[in-house]
Amino acid sequence: MTLALDRSTGTVATVSAGPAVPAVPAVAGATLRVPLVTGGDIGYANLDHAASAPCLDAVRSAVDEFLPWYASVHRGAGFASQVSTRLYERTRDVLRRFVDARNGDSVIFTRNTTDAFNLLAKALPRKTSVVVFDSEHHAALLPWRGPNVRRVQLPRTRLAAVSVVDEALAECPQGPRLVVVAGASNVTGELLPVAEIAAVARKHGARVALDAAQLAPHRRISLRELDVDYVALSGHKLYAPFGAGALIGRSDWLRAAEPYLAGGGATKLVTEEAVVWNSGEERHEAGSPNTVGVYALGVACEQLAAHWNAVGSHEAALLERLRKGLASLPGCAELRFFDAPVDRVGTVSFVVDGFEPGWLAAVLSAEYGIGVRDGAFCAHVAARRLIREAGSEGQQAVRVSLGLGSTEEHVDRLLLALRQIVARGARWEYTKADGRWAPVGDPRELPGFCA
Repeated sequence: MTLALDRSTGTVATVSAGPAVPAVPAVAGATLRVPLVTGGDIGYANLDHAASAPCLDAVRSAVDEFLPWYASVHRGAGFASQVSTRLYERTRDVLRRFVDARNGDSVIFTRNTTDAFNLLAKALPRKTSVVVFDSEHHAALLPWRGPNVRRVQLPRTRLAAVSVVDEALAECPQGPRLVVVAGASNVTGELLPVAEIAAVARKHGARVALDAAQLAPHRRISLRELDVDYVALSGHKLYAPFGAGALIGRSDWLRAAEPYLAGGGATKLVTEEAVVWNSGEERHEAGSPNTVGVYALGVACEQLAAHWNAVGSHEAALLERLRKGLASLPGCAELRFFDAPVDRVGTVSFVVDGFEPGWLAAVLSAEYGIGVRDGAFCAHVAARRLIREAGSEGQQAVRVSLGLGSTEEHVDRLLLALRQIVARGARWEYTKADGRWAPVGDPRELPGFCA
């Protein structure tokens, strides 16, 4: 594909069409246009899917269809309540199929992955030893507290990563043990050796909790094949940004634990003297549930499951295009954990010598209509270590994350913009306020509904 940049407006014209990409589920906002500080507007290039993915068109349509029927769940006698209850409970089965869960595995609806792991942390038996890589997102790193938590550094090879877990488990005291591992890094996109880690965990009688927040939108997951015990995921990463997530896995620890929240829905009987809690999944779902968000999550999972081949082909082609372009950018260093190439999802973080990441992100947004992420990506320990190893003195990087809403034009516009910025700088003046870069005298107006 050949592109031409109009310096006055920042718009990019496609001169010749690139190869066709497989059809993937459409996302809301695909035709969104955003204003530029230099004047005019441009189609928004959303390259920040790892933070929150846009809503699938199919999810939006399903939610619109459901909203007139929305009502209370579980104990409502009305017909709309029966419809809502049916969709809410049906979604448990959808998620079981989505992750290939075992018979008897629980599906507990949460707000997101962070909520799911905090729930699991409170359900651990007393004196459970936890082994977790320091490379984890804060959602999977911070819920585990106490003297029996062992944080281990992710080494430079997958084989060494498995060995580190083996050694850490061998040093744990007798009793329950849990290994927490991400399926894919939210900093580098690299896949971790989950199945191999699970095999080592079994040797020590340990369980495994999989952080699938970054893996689930990109790859099929099988709890059975990976042999992991728990998986946590978020709807807002899975093209269903309506505030629902899930913890899926073995029921025994969850049934034995005190309810995550105390309130209606978690109770079977309340008297003046005592409370009898539910023993099933509702035990940890107190309060009126996010029925709309749960239904949206289920629809998104069904859509992805029906298009895995297209999703994989689409993202692989864009990722190759992106990484080749970044490799040719002067002063650019990509962050990575492993020395050897490994399988990965469409997330790439990098630093550019001489350019502050926050400033770069502001220029890409204001002058080119490109949305990326800058910072340490809620994985401060890992990100800052990798930034140092990349030869940068800073503590932040730029992250580009691809998804179903990404196109070849988006990737090529980003690469062209970076080359232009490195070669001649920005066309607008920027200032830093409250830790964030922004255009001086930004003329762009927010949409009216933001008022």
